[in-house]
Amino acid sequence: MLKRENLRLGLIGIFIHDLNNTKKVNKLLNEYAEFIRGRFGVPLKNKQTGVISLIFEGSTDIIGALTGKLGQIKGVEVKTLLSKEEINE
Repeated sequence: MLKRENLRLGLIGIFIHDLNNTKKVNKLLNEYAEFIRGRFGVPLKNKQTGVISLIFEGSTDIIGALTGKLGQIKGVEVKTLLSKEEINE
C-alpha cells in the first residue's frame, strides 16, 4: 500500500538496448505497478531498441530501488526526473 508521506512525482525513461531482456524489465515494472501512474512504450525493432516512459509516484527510496534494479539489467539504460516538491495530501 502506498504511504502518503514524502511522495514525489517522477518521470522515468528506460532504454532497452538488448531486447532479450524485455521480459526482465516488464517483470520488474509489474512488481512496482502500484506506484506507476502512466506508462508509454515504443518498440523500435528496426533499431533493436525499446523505449519506455513512466509517470511514477513514490518516495525517493522506492524510485531509487526501482531504477537501481533496472540499471543492473544488461543492455538497459535508465534516467529519472523528480519533482522538486513533495505531493503529500
